[in-house]
Amino acid sequence: MKRPKEPRVFFPWERRRGPLGFFGRGRVRLFVLAGVLLGLLYVVHRREEKAAAVRATRATLTVAARAVASYRADHRGSGDQTAGCPRSLGDVVAAGYERDEPRDAWGRPLRLVCPGRKDPLGFDLSSDGPDGLPGGLDRVE
Repeated sequence: MKRPKEPRVFFPWERRRGPLGFFGRGRVRLFVLAGVLLGLLYVVHRREEKAAAVRATRATLTVAARAVASYRADHRGSGDQTAGCPRSLGDVVAAGYERDEPRDAWGRPLRLVCPGRKDPLGFDLSSDGPDGLPGGLDRVE
């Protein structure tokens, strides 16, 4: 019959610890936790910053779309679908429908396609998005 082992008393520095035993110490655990929390806060902040920029760009697109629609309504000519289409947003600004040329949250001008690809009787207004690539995957429409 096996003898039960007697309980032994260890000092904290005498215990055998595994490879992650270093993180079990009080101060180290606190610094690791603080580092993880700071990293998480940074990631959330960057994500919210990008979302705020997209929301601001969508608001700018809405205002610019109203200005282009007003321009088209006032400059509509014959039954031609391209009649009344501005060549660029500069024409809309020159006609007084906008004060300045609209720019997205990243400082780049908006793109106007008239007649639109999606709606041949309307127009498409979009932003290149954060990366600035025309027609990129992160464009804002």
